[in-house]
Amino acid sequence: MIPALRIVIHMGGLHRLAPFWLAGLGLIVFNFQLWMLPALAYGVVIQWFNEYLIHRFIYHRKPPTEQSPFNKLYRSHIGHHEFPQDEEFFTGDDHWFPLRFAAGSFAVHLLVLWPLVGLWGAVQFAWVALFVGSAAAFAFYEYCHTLAHLNVPKGRFGKWVTREHMAHHYQDHHATFHVTAGMAWIDRLMGTPHDPARARARYDRTTMMSIGMNPDDLRLVTARKAYGIAKAPATSGRAQPARAKVARVQHKT
Repeated sequence: MIPALRIVIHMGGLHRLAPFWLAGLGLIVFNFQLWMLPALAYGVVIQWFNEYLIHRFIYHRKPPTEQSPFNKLYRSHIGHHEFPQDEEFFTGDDHWFPLRFAAGSFAVHLLVLWPLVGLWGAVQFAWVALFVGSAAAFAFYEYCHTLAHLNVPKGRFGKWVTREHMAHHYQDHHATFHVTAGMAWIDRLMGTPHDPARARARYDRTTMMSIGMNPDDLRLVTARKAYGIAKAPATSGRAQPARAKVARVQHKT
């Protein structure tokens, strides 16, 4: 547990959310009201759905045909699938995305709630829900993702998380989009649960690690070169990339 937490607390995205989380925590501690409990629960549930929807519909969208946007998608997710144990591609490279997404969601909630509960009430609810509840759920997601991918002591909990998430990477990339422990229900709700028979029918050893793309696709070859990767991943997915130069970015702040 401790080694995984040491990795998580150095993640740039969480660093950017931390001041807002602390401010919201202060609001709860010094001005606690009962409505804050359902606000926290609402924020957690919102993050669960965000986790699923972003993973499925943004990261697993149809790969762009133009190289520049393809490179961005490769850096944010395809590279993670090709080299799932490589820290270079573990969290992507945009450490401002979690804060920008939270700020956009905060603005939307503010506009919707303002006419109903007033400006200050809207600010308080949105802040507690998103910058405390959702941010805490996001941090737990990062912890589960770390346990699943990196070589850290796992224990029974970590092994369970790893088994569930690795089914997405090594068996069927069309299913099991949740990462957070205990969230298999959201895949069942959205029609993407892991099904062994369906996974076997869809499995292609050659394209599994490249989420359905031919590993020799020119877009993939070009993107790998752009990020200093010398060769395609092994079809088993267990090999690490041979990079001429690597800048470890998942801890960058």
